[in-house]
Amino acid sequence: MKKIKISNDTISELSNAPQYEFPKYVTQVINLVNSNAGGTRPKVVGQMSELIKEFDGRTIDEWIEWYTNRHPNAVNDATEKIWTMYETMKSAFNAITKEMIENWVKDLVYGKTFCGLKFQTAIISAIASQLDKEWREATPEEEAQGIDGFIGNKPLQVKAITYKLEARLSETIDVPIIYYDKKKDGINIEYDPTDF
Repeated sequence: MKKIKISNDTISELSNAPQYEFPKYVTQVINLVNSNAGGTRPKVVGQMSELIKEFDGRTIDEWIEWYTNRHPNAVNDATEKIWTMYETMKSAFNAITKEMIENWVKDLVYGKTFCGLKFQTAIISAIASQLDKEWREATPEEEAQGIDGFIGNKPLQVKAITYKLEARLSETIDVPIIYYDKKKDGINIEYDPTDF
């Protein structure tokens, strides 16, 4: 069996689609700006995967005409949304200094990585602080027994909320469980204060 690959450029040429030239990095910048602007979301340009199924023509010119009749302002609306965001982001680009980039790298490498990997500690610490109790992380030996830490002298486990929602019936856990739901802006925690 023979296998061949047709590049996207070849597909584009074979379909007679209009060819647009962009300087190096420009499409990456426009993609970034659009991801913030939402210029090509379905509410602006339509659900493309569904629209192409409705289209019964054969040529690119027929597609352009068909699409434009159904969404006459879509290209202009998308362009305006992206352009407005570009103007906003251009100011941010111009404000960036090498020091800011260094601080961003430090925040990622030091702060976000550490906090992202050590959030269990933050959860235990936050609950212990609320309960005005001492706490500690589990030792490697305790971790092997399924213990993540202690509040006071009570062992506990920290589990994602999905663990609770999946109702893992086959596993028996004999220590209190603290559930968390990691969100973009922080961590939602659920626990029973009477456990501690």
